[in-house]
Amino acid sequence: MFAILKKEIQSFFASPIGYLVIAIFLLLNGLFLWLFKGEFNILKYGFADLNSFFLLAPWILVFLIPAVTMRSFSDEKKQGTLELLLTKPISHLHIVLGKYFGAIVLILLALLPTLLYVVTIYQLGNPIGNLDIGSTLGSYFGLLFLIAAYTAIGVFASTLSDNQIVAFISAVFLCFFFYVGFEGIAEVTSSRFIEQLGMSSHYKSMSRGVLDTRDIIYFLSVTALFLFFTVKRVNSEASKAIQWAIIAIVPVALVALNFLSSSVYSRFDLTSDNRYTLSDATLNSVKEIDSPIVIDVFLEGEGFPSEFRRLQSETRQMLEEFSAYNNNISYNFLNPIEDEATRERNIEQLNARGLTPMQVNVQENGKQSQAIIFPWALASYNGETVKIALVKYKVNADQQELVTNSVQHLEYAIADGLGKLITPKKRKIAVLKGNGEMPNQYIADFVTTLRDYYFIAPFTLDSVAVSPQKTASALNDYDLIIAAKPTEAFTEHEKFVLDQYTMHGGKSLWLIDAITMEKDSLFNLEGKNVAIPRDLNLTDFFFKYGVRVNPLLTSVKSQNIGRIALESGESERSKIQLFNWPYSPLGMSDTNHPISNNINLVKFDFANQIDTLKNNISKTILLKSDAPARLEGTPLEISLAFALQEPDSKLFNKKAQNLAVLLEGEFTSAYKNRVKPLRLSEEKNTSVPTKMIVIADGDVIKNDIDRSGPLSLGFDKWTKETYGNKEFLLNAVNYLLDDDGLINIRSKEVKIAFLDQQKIADEKTKWQVINILLPLVFLGVFGVLFYYYRRNKYAKTA
Repeated sequence: MFAILKKEIQSFFASPIGYLVIAIFLLLNGLFLWLFKGEFNILKYGFADLNSFFLLAPWILVFLIPAVTMRSFSDEKKQGTLELLLTKPISHLHIVLGKYFGAIVLILLALLPTLLYVVTIYQLGNPIGNLDIGSTLGSYFGLLFLIAAYTAIGVFASTLSDNQIVAFISAVFLCFFFYVGFEGIAEVTSSRFIEQLGMSSHYKSMSRGVLDTRDIIYFLSVTALFLFFTVKRVNSEASKAIQWAIIAIVPVALVALNFLSSSVYSRFDLTSDNRYTLSDATLNSVKEIDSPIVIDVFLEGEGFPSEFRRLQSETRQMLEEFSAYNNNISYNFLNPIEDEATRERNIEQLNARGLTPMQVNVQENGKQSQAIIFPWALASYNGETVKIALVKYKVNADQQELVTNSVQHLEYAIADGLGKLITPKKRKIAVLKGNGEMPNQYIADFVTTLRDYYFIAPFTLDSVAVSPQKTASALNDYDLIIAAKPTEAFTEHEKFVLDQYTMHGGKSLWLIDAITMEKDSLFNLEGKNVAIPRDLNLTDFFFKYGVRVNPLLTSVKSQNIGRIALESGESERSKIQLFNWPYSPLGMSDTNHPISNNINLVKFDFANQIDTLKNNISKTILLKSDAPARLEGTPLEISLAFALQEPDSKLFNKKAQNLAVLLEGEFTSAYKNRVKPLRLSEEKNTSVPTKMIVIADGDVIKNDIDRSGPLSLGFDKWTKETYGNKEFLLNAVNYLLDDDGLINIRSKEVKIAFLDQQKIADEKTKWQVINILLPLVFLGVFGVLFYYYRRNKYAKTA
């Protein structure tokens, strides 16, 4: 077998055709990947990976491998040497394997110079070395399995005729059919089984850097099947009768093996961030789906910038993971603006469902234009439909940041959308009333959002003084309470009931204003008002739990503050202008906690400051202001004129201030070792493990209102910016109520590596020359060395 393998290699490189075939392969790869404009151009693609190469390679190999294998047996037939070869003391299987592995070695030699692409991406990464080696290695493994299958098909095709051209065309047809033919049939028949018969879906899975035993067994089965057919063809050439029963049994056995592997399999995600491995929480949420779920994705179309092509690709791959785990999940990619005749109607219909379009910048040939995309999906299940946002917005983010955030958010977004459809509501939330909490119209949007997940009801503590036990028992039926900016002091009776609610394991979300000041109160003739402390009678309550909300206003001097809309100019020519407003700090997170990880900045208005106190409770700072900050005591006069003048930098001498804190653990009762204001059954001094979140501003939950009603929480109608208030609060509620649920997916880090565009601009020509010409130089040097090796060898023999 090794003698045949060696002969195949020597005869291939003894002919100029061999070098020509490899040169064409390397030249096509180089031109498409590094020079020609299009979706395969790595420099235009902008991402530090080799996805373009692994998408292009199967199409070039469709022609390269048949060109290498076409002479394997057809040439032997034509020259009449096949009969002589078959009389040698070597089995027919070894003959086939010798020629097969000879072709494999030749193709691997052709593939070897492409490692230059890896070096180039490594050097052009931002920063240098920003390349996922594990993913790249896994992708090369996928390419090797594809090469193995293509080569087996090519060797088999060479047995069909003594004409090399016929063998070449037959191999190209078979490779092409196995790569995309089954996929095309599957699209027409909507059959997943037929799709799995083709190579495309298996290769695309492996080309991401994910090794799945199902894909490996598939490629090995195709390879074994065509090598088996090749041996049978060679046997027939040796005048051996074909045993048709065996020929029928082998394919059936291989199909059975693949069917078995679909039930028992292992996956190895070689990507550095395990981005294609669904979390346990996701798997648990979708494993019980027993009816079809159809996901229509509208992120489809032509002319997308590279960042959104990447988001499109990542969305498709993520949906493949969901679909592979549960075959009741299917998806379609649709372009709602493809048909000009229905474009306007489709846009109106999508807008009516809340699927607003997005304008993105497209840069091509040095010119910048804009394109419209719909970064949304609709998931339908048993007659119900929910929308899934595929883009994760962030204030002041460029398109690269936007896509990075969105890709990291994909698994959660899809799992959360499916969870709304398939998970019945179980938990109950009480929105506290009776202590001057925020009116319903100002919390309407958040309450509406919560209703997709939980049962919501108002709850008043007014009856505590008359029926304390009944009130406490009713409150304990709720899993979470939300106190949205109370403005009236709590009585000791009310505090004790709330304290015992916590002792019995109840969760709570507190949005507290320790200072009385509203932005609307500044819009008077003088343009000013006085901020004064607000006594809610909760200081000792929170102090015992480990936090203190101080009656201090937090102001910030940085770019991370909100803006205020003011009229300027004379009355007849006045216009609305936006000014930086130091009393609207934007909350940000420096922790990788699932509540605050990868969320937009959270807007506060007249935020207070939170201190944490030492006790046995675990404390996590969820949000902080930017720095430098200033803490101002009350009473304090606030004037709109502050927005018109540059603040004195000397006054801002504080570090970033705590704005939201998570408390977790076994709480000690605020009434331990104290006289109880009333008697309740089952009073406790220490709680079971529970959680609480305290936010030093009640306006975080407040939505704006216009003529049409409540606006989306976090949307600023003046600046048209959307802040992360709704997402932060929703994450907070989900975390408080769901210990091991989907919210924990948010702590998963997915890193998108980018190329250094400045370096590309400065060194573009150098890297194009290296990747297009240097592989050809290597091939030329190899040819010269091989020529002298053969000449010296045969000269000694002579």
